[in-house]
Amino acid sequence: MTQKERYRFFIEYFLEHAPNAETELIYDDPFQLLVAVILSAQCTDKRVNMTTPAIFEKYPTAESMSRAGFNDLFPLIKSISYPNNKTKHLIGMANMLVDKFNGKVPMKVEELVLLPGVGRKTANVITSVIDSQPNMAVDTHVFRVSARIGLTVNAKTPHAAEKQLVKNIPPQYIHIAHHWLILHGRYVCTARNPRCSECGLASICKYINKKAKS
Repeated sequence: MTQKERYRFFIEYFLEHAPNAETELIYDDPFQLLVAVILSAQCTDKRVNMTTPAIFEKYPTAESMSRAGFNDLFPLIKSISYPNNKTKHLIGMANMLVDKFNGKVPMKVEELVLLPGVGRKTANVITSVIDSQPNMAVDTHVFRVSARIGLTVNAKTPHAAEKQLVKNIPPQYIHIAHHWLILHGRYVCTARNPRCSECGLASICKYINKKAKS
């Protein structure tokens, strides 16, 4: 099977089985999504969704969060991983949004990465989810699943995986392919004990073929 055929199968499978895949983070606007994605680093979406309602109620906008003190925001975040850093990042992010972007979340990756707590992965999430831009956020699920299937080859870093995926997936599908890979990694192609017998991608998966030969 050629790489082109593997990508075609991957896209056609998920267009049929998950045409409306989307983030599991709960949000109402770009600012809320940005807060949720910053909090989600090394933390489950389920935990983030349990935490954000109280944050959004008290700090619904960048302006309101920019006025928060550390001791005001920290109690609402303390159940999340790395709460000290994330509290500082959220307050710093909100202040920069107010000072530099008139309180609005920018939709350019190069501007988003200027914000505290926002790296390339987060910027790609925001622009692809909110604006359907052809940007691929590579988290641990995307990195693992794309390598196992064989969509990426010898990609040693998330950025290297990102470049291969963006090169081979048609632009109109990149924003949703991100969710296909994440959700597949979360529920089927898990890090430990992947559910290969239930996987609809088994026929193209390099990981399964390698296991069968060993």
